[in-house]
Amino acid sequence: MEMASARSRPAARARQASDQIVAWAACVLVSALSLLLLVAVSSGFGAARLTGEISVLVRTTTAATTTSSSDAVDDVAVVAAAEHCDVVDGEWVRDDDDERRPLYEPRRCPFVDEGFRCRENGRPDDAFAKWRWQPRHCTLPRFDAKNLLETLRNRRLVFVGDSIGRNQWESMLCMLATAVAFAGDGDGDKAASIYEVNGSPITKHEGALSFRFRDYNCTVEHYRSPYLVRRGRPPPRRAHRGAACSTLQLDAMDARAHRWKDADVVVFNTGHWWSRERLLQLRCNFQVGKKLILNMSIEAAYQRAMNTLTSWVHREVNPHKSLVIFRTYSPAHTRASSNGGCAKETTPELNSSRISLHRWPGMVNPAFEPSRSGTAAAKLRVLNVTLMTAQRRDGHPSVFNVAAAARSPARQRADCSHWCLPGVPDAWNELLYAMILKRFS
Repeated sequence: MEMASARSRPAARARQASDQIVAWAACVLVSALSLLLLVAVSSGFGAARLTGEISVLVRTTTAATTTSSSDAVDDVAVVAAAEHCDVVDGEWVRDDDDERRPLYEPRRCPFVDEGFRCRENGRPDDAFAKWRWQPRHCTLPRFDAKNLLETLRNRRLVFVGDSIGRNQWESMLCMLATAVAFAGDGDGDKAASIYEVNGSPITKHEGALSFRFRDYNCTVEHYRSPYLVRRGRPPPRRAHRGAACSTLQLDAMDARAHRWKDADVVVFNTGHWWSRERLLQLRCNFQVGKKLILNMSIEAAYQRAMNTLTSWVHREVNPHKSLVIFRTYSPAHTRASSNGGCAKETTPELNSSRISLHRWPGMVNPAFEPSRSGTAAAKLRVLNVTLMTAQRRDGHPSVFNVAAAARSPARQRADCSHWCLPGVPDAWNELLYAMILKRFS
C-alpha cells in the first residue's frame, strides 16, 4: 500500500500541472479575446477622425495563394478577402513599366485642362507620371477602367470641391476613357461615347460639368464649391467696415447640395480657399444663422463647416445607396524651404519623416462628428492623401501651366498647387477605386 501510494503521488502532481496549464491557456485566450474586442470598440469610436483607414480589397495570403507586395491585383474576381488596412501607410515606388504608367496618354485625352498638360506645355521630363503609391501592408487592386465603368453602370460619380477637386475629376475621366472602344480614328467615336450632358466645354467653370459614358449610362460630374458651405450676401445691418463683401454661412451647405445627395458616389474636398489671404481678398465674413461672427479663427470656421458637412450627410444621404467620401487636403509647395518650392523639382521626397505637416494647420485633421444614429453605414468616409501628397512637390505644373508659346518669363508664375496630368491625382483615384469596389462589388 505504501509503495502504491508513492507511485500515485507523481501521477497526481502531473495531473495537477496539466490542469494548471489548461487553466492558464484559457485565461490567455479570454484575455486575447477581450483585447481584440476593446480594440474593435475603440477603433469604432475613432473612425470619425482622419485616420486614413479604409477597407480595401486584397488577396488572401496563404500557403496556397501568395502575392508580391509590389504587384497589384490584376483581376478583382480573384480577390478572396477584404480587410481593414491603412492605405496611406506606404511609399512612392518608381514604375517604368510602360503598360502600367502612365495610366493614360495625355495627348489622347481631351478632358484635361490646359494648365494640367505639363508635357504638352513643354515640361522636359516625364518622371512625375512614373510613380505609383504602394501601401506597406496592402495589395491594392490594379486599376481596371472597364471594371469600374461596369460597377458604375446606371450610377453617378460626383466630385464636389475646388480646382484641386477638378484636377482629380479630370484624372478620373481620362482613366475611365481608356476603356471606351473606338473605331476609325477614335476621336469622333470618343466624342460620341463620352459627352458633356449640356454641351459645355471643359474649362475653369463656376458651376457644374457632367460627362456621360453613353454605353454605361453613368455620369462623372464636378460641382465647383470651394468652401462646400454656402457663400452669400451679408445680413442686413452688417457690422463690417469694408464695402462690398460676402459671407460664408458656416451652418448651411452649398445651395446646390440637393443635386448631390442622391449620387451613388460623392467625393468632397476643400481647403485651399480657407486661407487668410483668400478670405481677405474676397472680403468674406463668417456667419452662423443670421449673425456675423467677427472674432472666429479660420481654423474654428473650417471645423464648423466640416460639422455642417457631416450633419448634412447624416441627415440627407441614404447610406444604403450612396458612398460619401471626404478627400483630405492636398498640400501646395509654394515656400522656398526644404518642404516647399516646386519649380525645379523632378523627384519625390521618399523619406516621409522629412515632411512636416504643421505647415498646413487645421486643414490636415478636422474632426468629423459620428453619426447620431450610431450606424457605421452612415459615417462619412475619409480618403487621407495629405502625407503621401506632401511628398510629391515634383508633381506640380510649376511654370509649365500654359503652352510654351503663351509663356512670358517676366510674368510667369509657378503653379505649385495643382497637379500635372497624368500624375498624382491618378494615385488618389486608384485608392478611390478600391473604396468603390469594396462598397459596390
